[in-house]
Amino acid sequence: MLDKTRTALHALVRLGAGTVGLIVLGTCLIFAQGSTATISGVVRDATGGVVPGVSVTARHSDSGLTRTVQSAEDGGYRMPSLPVGSYEVTAEKLGFKQQVRRGINLAVAQEAVVDLTLDVGAAAELVTVTEEAPLVNTTLSSTSGLITEQQVKDLPLNGRSFDQLLALNVGIANNTSNIGQGNGWTGFSVAGKRQETNRFLINGVDWVGGNSTGQFITPSGASGQLLGVEAVREYNVLEHTYGAEYGKRAGGQISVVTSSGTNQVHGTLFEYLRNSALDARNFFDQTIGAPPFKRNQFGGALGGPLKKDKMFLFGNYEGFRQRLALSSRAIVPDLPSRQGLLPCNVISPAPSPCPASGYAPVPNLKQGMLPYANAFWPSPNGPEVLTNGLPSGTAYNYNSALQSAREDFGLARFDYTVSSKDSLFANYTMDDGQRNTPRTNVNFIQIEPIRTQTLGLTETRVFSASVVNSATLGYARTFATLVRAPAVPIPENLLFLPGGNPGSIVIGGGATTVAPAAVAPAEGINPVRGIREYYTWSDDLHFTKGRHSFSTGAWVQRIHQNDVGAAQFSAGGVSYPTVLAFLQDVPSQFNLNRNPIGLGYRSTEAAWYFQDEFKLVRGLTVRLGLRDEMTDGWNEVAGRCSNYAFDENFVISTNPVIGKSCLTHNNAKALLQPRVGLAWDPTGTGSWAVRAGFGIHNDLQDNLGNRTYANPPFNAREQLTGSLLSLIPLQKNIALPPTCGPTQPQPCSIYAPAGVDPNLFTPTFQQLNLTVERGITKDLMLQVAYVGSQSYHTPLAVNANTAPPLVCQNPQGCDSGGTTLNGTVPRPPYAKVPQGTTYMPPGTRPNSYVGNGVT
Repeated sequence: MLDKTRTALHALVRLGAGTVGLIVLGTCLIFAQGSTATISGVVRDATGGVVPGVSVTARHSDSGLTRTVQSAEDGGYRMPSLPVGSYEVTAEKLGFKQQVRRGINLAVAQEAVVDLTLDVGAAAELVTVTEEAPLVNTTLSSTSGLITEQQVKDLPLNGRSFDQLLALNVGIANNTSNIGQGNGWTGFSVAGKRQETNRFLINGVDWVGGNSTGQFITPSGASGQLLGVEAVREYNVLEHTYGAEYGKRAGGQISVVTSSGTNQVHGTLFEYLRNSALDARNFFDQTIGAPPFKRNQFGGALGGPLKKDKMFLFGNYEGFRQRLALSSRAIVPDLPSRQGLLPCNVISPAPSPCPASGYAPVPNLKQGMLPYANAFWPSPNGPEVLTNGLPSGTAYNYNSALQSAREDFGLARFDYTVSSKDSLFANYTMDDGQRNTPRTNVNFIQIEPIRTQTLGLTETRVFSASVVNSATLGYARTFATLVRAPAVPIPENLLFLPGGNPGSIVIGGGATTVAPAAVAPAEGINPVRGIREYYTWSDDLHFTKGRHSFSTGAWVQRIHQNDVGAAQFSAGGVSYPTVLAFLQDVPSQFNLNRNPIGLGYRSTEAAWYFQDEFKLVRGLTVRLGLRDEMTDGWNEVAGRCSNYAFDENFVISTNPVIGKSCLTHNNAKALLQPRVGLAWDPTGTGSWAVRAGFGIHNDLQDNLGNRTYANPPFNAREQLTGSLLSLIPLQKNIALPPTCGPTQPQPCSIYAPAGVDPNLFTPTFQQLNLTVERGITKDLMLQVAYVGSQSYHTPLAVNANTAPPLVCQNPQGCDSGGTTLNGTVPRPPYAKVPQGTTYMPPGTRPNSYVGNGVT
């Protein structure tokens, strides 16, 4: 099956490449998706008649780059694949005065309409007009999600995280997670879709982020911020029904364009300080004033020419340093329990008579547990925790431990205009940082190093006035680690597994405890690492002929994902139902993953597309496009993918299927996605615009590794029997015991079965929109829009082997032996559950724009 999949994939890639080649041999033009813009318009004379054969030249004000085209028979002209920035457009023809149009500012993914009017006269006569492109968008390009350079650099941003400006766009909701304590990773939902359906591009190259949860979403770093304000020129959010050149994800396409060097040397230096001087004390803070907080952000940017009008260099650095005190309240063993004493009401059977102090020695006390009580938890500094008004053997610890975050962001960009026909640019970004976050039990700390890198190279070739070719090579890598280590010295002899971190100890909690709150767990785990790499090649072509603007292209991406040590109990974990059981060393559960195995997943994704935008009549442009995406599935490099299959009754197999592919059938060999749209200027004056679109978009599934990591026979979790003190020190790299079962005594191996549907279908979204724009004044425009979408095959998490609820016979709870509730099926067969979404915002969406994109 895998060989057939590869054969089909290669055939489709060859077909896409062949299409590209045929168009190049004809007459073509190409643009790099996501980082350029277009100028188009019609040339007329003073009477309103069209003027063909006019030489129209656009000059980039910052770099001197020029592009010249000829107006067609209908007077129209079009210049795609232009770098963003300020332009001057010149039109000239024998018998007419030369016209120069200034003040044109191109934004990413924009198509600016610049209509020109020539007066009869000598060519030596010059007519200069300074005017920006109109606010009303009468083309099929989408700039409704544009965040301009002025907004990025001038609007206040908490943490200088420029993605916060996404909320300026209607239909985008902030979805920032708050994993653990302190700053979370940024995320957002576009038009009701999940945050993992979004795609970030920086200068046309995938910009992938990573975090310790194993999800590769927004490229924010260790600080939880998206740094690089000085490096970002602008970015555009394509929310829905975009053209066939965009794909891979079905949500928002966020195209970030960085600044570049110009003919003028320019730069900045900055430092920002934020502290707790004006902060208020939190209700739970035990300090007299507000907990300490200090944040420093500093850096600079510098750009300029290496050779005027030819070579340019730009660089940016930003540093982030933060120290934030996180107030916490933890339940810890009280001082008497650390000496082997517990309240009489906690001891069973209760001592009689009870000493006057109310505390008595623990029967069957294991002296070896006292060092754990003193080393794994901080000393209490608050009152005793009471249960029904009686002491519980636990007390409160109030703390304001410091969370620290360091992040360093850097970018370098090189632009080179080789000739009037060739230009290229290369850019490299790196973001490196580490966040250290204290746990609620402040004797342990969570350490998260994160590093992301991107490298891109784009070459553009202008074959003729109507032909441009642009090819891009890209590489992106993200590395994320999570480890929970001791924040205080812990003796080596207390480790469960020598040579690593202390294990975890849980006292109380869950359905088996009667305590009002569990003791804050001692959480130690060994490092968990995830590495993800993208190797990308893309080629987008576009050519104009008459009223038609054709575009086609191909895209191939190879994905490597390597997970190492992703196991919950890599340092061992032991659970006790009560403090009494802890001091007696009578655990309810002891789990261990002593031999974590790293798995490497691979996937190849590819696409080709063809699209035509043509002017049906004056003022009406129609777009017809088709995109075809495909993958070779989700494969483990050494044939170690373990996944569960179904029988004919949809019952999950007892034993997993092990092989190279995680899927029984690859249903993503040909994902056809039609894209249609229209743009209508009903008055012909550019004061009104009506745009509509419909498209099918697929969300390629390429982040499945964390769903199959702990299936047998890999990364088993051993379930051990006996007391902690009788088992440690444990040994690594020994043979696993047999799998747990009704007749298999402990020690035995238990797994955390999970997986994906072996017949997985790719999530599919049908999206449509209708937008009406009306220009009120030169600097004021009103927009009313409707967006709707419907999806199917969207992922749904299902617990296919739910434990039946039990009615317990004792107040302490029960692990077994209870009475099953009536009507509860112990293990129902797994059935396919259709999952989809519908998004229809009520009413309409009004937008208004004042001045330079201020909303």
